[in-house]
Amino acid sequence: MKLAVAGGTGTVGTHVVDVAREHGHEVVVLTRSNGVDLLTGAGLAEALAGVEVVIDTSNITTLSAAKAVAFFTTATRTLLAAERAAGVRHHVALSIVGVDRAPYDYYAGKLAQERAVEGQTDVPWTIQRTTQFHEFAGQMLAQLSFGPFHVVPSIPSAPVAAREVAERLVALAEGGAVGRARDLGGPRDERLPDMVRGLVRRTGVRGPVIPVVLPTAQLRAMRRGAAMPDADADRSAQTFEEWLAAEHPQRP
Repeated sequence: MKLAVAGGTGTVGTHVVDVAREHGHEVVVLTRSNGVDLLTGAGLAEALAGVEVVIDTSNITTLSAAKAVAFFTTATRTLLAAERAAGVRHHVALSIVGVDRAPYDYYAGKLAQERAVEGQTDVPWTIQRTTQFHEFAGQMLAQLSFGPFHVVPSIPSAPVAAREVAERLVALAEGGAVGRARDLGGPRDERLPDMVRGLVRRTGVRGPVIPVVLPTAQLRAMRRGAAMPDADADRSAQTFEEWLAAEHPQRP
């Protein structure tokens, strides 16, 4: 099968490309570096020629709800229009657990993406929501370190391995469209400050990890568990601790 992966060089997209190729599929990577612009549509028609399924893992780095909504709405509509013209038979979109319970900041964009997919009937679709990835701890460490101090929001998390998310997305692509797929969360509930502490210990970063309670609507919702998987969600296999050991092996 010929697959196209939007955002195929990102955290999950890279794994999707690898898994799809391991399964014997022909893969087209939809990125600007490959001459494809999801916002303008440049290069999409040529890239989607013969493609049967598109897996959308595209992303934007922003905390602005307006920017996130603009990006995901435009990119999704542009991509779906090109898919319709190319005869693509299945659109698989990656989203986040709890976007409807915490529709703020970046999550507002992901909710807009879901609505853009659900609001059309030309391309059969599947939406896969997952919890944050194991890499989330490193992102927080990079963004919220001030000198030797590492400030981390005190929120719960059920982190999932990006590789396992990719495996789920490829499996969905190989089947028919199902609409909203069952949510996928990590195998164990964690707290983000504890995850960052584990990463700091493993990587030798100096300085204390300081849990903080920030008064934003997004983080208030997340403290209430809005981004945690429900009881009926599927759970992945690799724990955060196992991922840390694999990604950052201790030197002898």
